[in-house]
Amino acid sequence: MTPRNLPSIFRASLEENLVPKIKSAKKAMRQARSRTIRNKAQRSELRTAVKRVRVAATAVVATQAYAIAAKLLDRAARKGLIHKNNAARHKSRLAAMVKKLTAK
Repeated sequence: MTPRNLPSIFRASLEENLVPKIKSAKKAMRQARSRTIRNKAQRSELRTAVKRVRVAATAVVATQAYAIAAKLLDRAARKGLIHKNNAARHKSRLAAMVKKLTAK
């Protein structure tokens, strides 16, 4: 992403005091910026997948959405985006919702 596409909180400040002078600090700032952007995108994708399971009207749609959401939850836990217990809790609750839909 170019600096113009970044949200305002990630753009370099005009004030000289807020820009790091040390090379390693500048690199750390760049890395933090790119990681934050990536994490926001992945977290958004994860939330959307979970929401699709919750709003599914039929058991077939819910089952397909659950498979995608479970995969994303496992990946997020493995990569450290969310805690593994958080992923397990979400998967368990979503599976119960899918099971309830299937029983109808």
